[in-house]
Amino acid sequence: MLKQVAEGVLIHQSELLENNTVVVQGRDGVLLVDAGITGAEMTCLASDLRQLGRPVVAGFSTHPDWDHVLWHAELGEAPRYGTARCADFMQGVLSNPDWKAGVAEGLPPEIAEDTPLDLYGLITGLPAGTAQLPWDGPEVRIIEHPAHARGHAALLIEERRVLIAGDMLSDVFVPMLDDTVEPIEDYLVGLGRLEGVADAVDVVIPGHGSLARAEEVRARIELDRA
Repeated sequence: MLKQVAEGVLIHQSELLENNTVVVQGRDGVLLVDAGITGAEMTCLASDLRQLGRPVVAGFSTHPDWDHVLWHAELGEAPRYGTARCADFMQGVLSNPDWKAGVAEGLPPEIAEDTPLDLYGLITGLPAGTAQLPWDGPEVRIIEHPAHARGHAALLIEERRVLIAGDMLSDVFVPMLDDTVEPIEDYLVGLGRLEGVADAVDVVIPGHGSLARAEEVRARIELDRA
């Protein structure tokens, strides 16, 4: 079930991990961010979009964790974008002939049989430094940063005052650090970039958990920083 959270912005939340899939309405269709984690959820989403007469015209994965790079055939064949680093990481995963077995092994057992992997990780990397998502809809600013995962990016829909935060600013998960030389410093850099746009935001959609609105936005940033 899609829920509107701002003008032209809707979300669907998964049951197991509270993943937030984001739908942004454009001129001829929608942008789909972090499409979901189970076949049942994604086919339901595809059905909802068909009923609205809004095909998926672009996708975006905020980062290359397994639960953010899934897709279903019923969502169509729109380009699925990510940062160049995100796409490079996924190409490395998919170059392993045993990648599917490795991914399947790490899936939560509750959903393993209903997690579609045929279109897993097929990300089109945007040129390094790309500042705006190429699509026919409201301007979407790409805010890449080193926190949590390689190639992680938040999306700022300035016209709607919405920030899609990826796997940060959650109220259900503690901050999760990447396996880098200075993971805490990298996370703080990411927080700083999100904080830099906080005054332009009324709604934050985290990768997992509930939305943050108004004064809650900076409270989430400080909670992650703590």
